[in-house]
Amino acid sequence: MEILKPSPPNSTPLTPIGFLDRAATVYADSPSIIYNSTTYTWSETYLRCLKMASSISSLGIKKNDVVSVLAPNIPAMYELHFAIPMSGAVINTVNLRLDPRTVSVILRHAESKLVFVDYQSESLLLEALSLFPPNSKHPLVVLIKDDSPENPSSKFGRNYEDMILNGDPNYNWVRPGSEFDPLTLNYTSGTTSSPKGVVHSHRGTFIVSMDSLIEWQVPKEPVYLWTLPMFHANGWSYTWGMAAAGGTNICLRKFDATTIYAAIRKHDVTHMCGAPVVLNMLSNVPEGTTLDKPVYILTAGAPPPASVLLRTESLGFIVSHGYGLTETGGLVVCCTWKRKWNGLSDVEKARIKARQGVRTPGMDKVDVIDTETGKSVQRDGKSLGEIVLRGGCLMLGYLKDLEGTSNSMKNGWFYTGDVGVMHPDGYLEIKDRSKDVIISGGENLSSVEVESVLYTHPKVNEAAVVARPDEFWGETPCAFLSLREGVKEKPTEKDVIEFCRAKMPHYMVPKTVVFLEELPKTSTGKIQKFVLRERARGMGASKMSRL
Repeated sequence: MEILKPSPPNSTPLTPIGFLDRAATVYADSPSIIYNSTTYTWSETYLRCLKMASSISSLGIKKNDVVSVLAPNIPAMYELHFAIPMSGAVINTVNLRLDPRTVSVILRHAESKLVFVDYQSESLLLEALSLFPPNSKHPLVVLIKDDSPENPSSKFGRNYEDMILNGDPNYNWVRPGSEFDPLTLNYTSGTTSSPKGVVHSHRGTFIVSMDSLIEWQVPKEPVYLWTLPMFHANGWSYTWGMAAAGGTNICLRKFDATTIYAAIRKHDVTHMCGAPVVLNMLSNVPEGTTLDKPVYILTAGAPPPASVLLRTESLGFIVSHGYGLTETGGLVVCCTWKRKWNGLSDVEKARIKARQGVRTPGMDKVDVIDTETGKSVQRDGKSLGEIVLRGGCLMLGYLKDLEGTSNSMKNGWFYTGDVGVMHPDGYLEIKDRSKDVIISGGENLSSVEVESVLYTHPKVNEAAVVARPDEFWGETPCAFLSLREGVKEKPTEKDVIEFCRAKMPHYMVPKTVVFLEELPKTSTGKIQKFVLRERARGMGASKMSRL
């Protein structure tokens, strides 16, 4: 047949920013944001974002300039996910728990022209700016005062609400010229000490936003509780996704288990996301705690132990598990549930849910390959290989890092650096980060598998396993543990080792156990294994490791 060419009516660039425009029509009077005593509707949110976009533009911010944000999960943080790109700029959300030096490095590397900062992070930004080289140009700064009565005087004159007040309600927001125009700049964090600037396009973000709603089967007008930081991969794309679904965003500046349960009951929350540390927080509650209605919770960031999944679901949560990276913009592998699994025992269900799963509908292909041969590993649930991805939501690349981009995106794949296996049914399971695989006596062992056993110990709250040098075996597992609150009789190193010996092959049993008050983590709940690896190396090589 005749090959027809695209034309302007059918080739408008894809962008998730249009979700807000639509929400203002379809869900005009429905609540968009609830935060303390503040409630906005979708028509109000659209107008606020439009006016903010015009004010950003009036400051001289041009197309593709980077605008950074240091803020928790408050209304301004949500609005800026639309307002900044509506001005033609690129949004860069910065992890609030980073030290001033790293924040300074990010702002300089990104060449940020404007920074929005929450009043509680003003001192962090001031110190970061003080570390700029002499005579270098500082970005403009806008203070977000929030609705808290605790609003001290600021060194920054520009105010967020004033910018909205003075904005143009008839501003013609900037559409992308190409759907491959940059939309976000996110810096990797947590499991490595060298963050990279990940650039995502309007097209990729549109795809992953819609894909995430479809895979999780999010209905129209959900009530979404923001327990996942919006600065972490833009809230796994649900910042934009909630506009597409007309959802209600319940914003929390900070939270603990008590705050989460109170918010769920007050607002009839239906959906929430979080790293496994959030599941652990929710499940470590007094006996008898249950939900009045089921709440869907999506977890990712690290393979959650089956025991934690089981405890969480026993409280009334319906847990879904997925896998993604900063470089994918959201979750691209999910443990899509099969009806035939409904008849399994709770323990077996939890074990299956701990697997990462299959590619989401918007992904082209996911595989586990042998990095030496480039071929797929056997689908036996045992053969280890590197997880590789291919799909439209993958990053454009790393900012100012051609070598890093080419090393990770080659041979038609994005190489994740994660080690996994493929099961006979085509479901993927992560076994480790490549650098976290422990090679003991020539045997490759998964720290994740050892951690899963440790999490079944009734007194263990958190567990992380890394390699410790060993004079005989090369490396042996070293376990770092924190204990549950209220534990009266603390276990010893010997107790933990004997517990593990009864549940796993002896070569996998930790030879060293270290108890900590709390494991080092990022703000998104990822345990910083590079910190623990350094500590384990600092202990020196084990001289006698008996199996």
